[in-house]
Amino acid sequence: MSDGANSKIVDLLVIGAGPTGMACAIEAQRAGFTAMMVDKGCLCNSLFHYPAHMTFFTTPELLEIGDMPFSSPNQKPNRSEALEYYRKVAEFYRLDVRQYENVERVDGRDENFTVHTVDQFGRPIQHRARKLVIATGYYDLPNYLGIPGEDLGKVKHYYHEPHPYYGLEVLVIGGKNSAAIAALDLWRHGAKVTLVHRGKEISKSVKYWILPDINNRIKNGEVNAYFDSAVTNITEDDVTIATRRGKITIANQFVFALTGYHPDFDFIERLGLKLDKANDRCPVCNPATLESNVPGIYAAGVIVAGERTSEIFIENGRFHGKLIAADLRRKLEAVA
Repeated sequence: MSDGANSKIVDLLVIGAGPTGMACAIEAQRAGFTAMMVDKGCLCNSLFHYPAHMTFFTTPELLEIGDMPFSSPNQKPNRSEALEYYRKVAEFYRLDVRQYENVERVDGRDENFTVHTVDQFGRPIQHRARKLVIATGYYDLPNYLGIPGEDLGKVKHYYHEPHPYYGLEVLVIGGKNSAAIAALDLWRHGAKVTLVHRGKEISKSVKYWILPDINNRIKNGEVNAYFDSAVTNITEDDVTIATRRGKITIANQFVFALTGYHPDFDFIERLGLKLDKANDRCPVCNPATLESNVPGIYAAGVIVAGERTSEIFIENGRFHGKLIAADLRRKLEAVA
């Protein structure tokens, strides 16, 4: 690499180094092509930022990529096991992963793309590739509430662990898995927890072993909950909630706004990909190959489902790599 530029061209460059991006790089390599991955964070960055003691809803074999077995003593693996597994997969396949490089723009066209990134110190780097895969996931962009005080430092959009909130007044916003898990974990470790949800009850989609637990804690008054309600204002010392009976203000020291996340649609559109607004902003692509409307650029993982972020998980997104690799065989070998 010279003055931030890499003159070597790889067959496939994958933007996003999560499990789906890894599967794409692996399948490309197994098909005989060179592959590189870039990510603005670490390997499996989204998984790394999951709650420290999170347990997956699925079984280990459904998280496997590259035909490598995921051995676990647990019926449902946890976050630490998954991170260790994917590190071992990356090591086994000798994946070329460029961590902490943020993609700023992409120039060029099919067979000759230039991907412009910057490292963690702001230094520019260029990579050249014949084909691209966009596997950026969705966990990096929270769904903001758009209310006064949301920019305060005490407001968090990610939950990691409970210890720093012992004995404090903590409010959790949301009614799905992330909110239920955070509320329970915080309560069990000594926080004074209030939950606010715009729905009439905790979502029925919450994991089957979590749902009765959170409902029982609410029923027993151990977790205070407001349904059909919304937070309207956050200050340094309290929050205001619009409830069924009118507005109330309660003391508060930390807020976890766990209201979901969304793909980086702006980035996707800057690459020239069309989003189908009539189909939940799904990128326009060939379902048989996942090639987008931009020749040479493929979509993979959760972004294929647009705003329907609960439709594609590791369990099914991991197969996208095989579809893309099959198309690479047809197209790259045809011009070789």
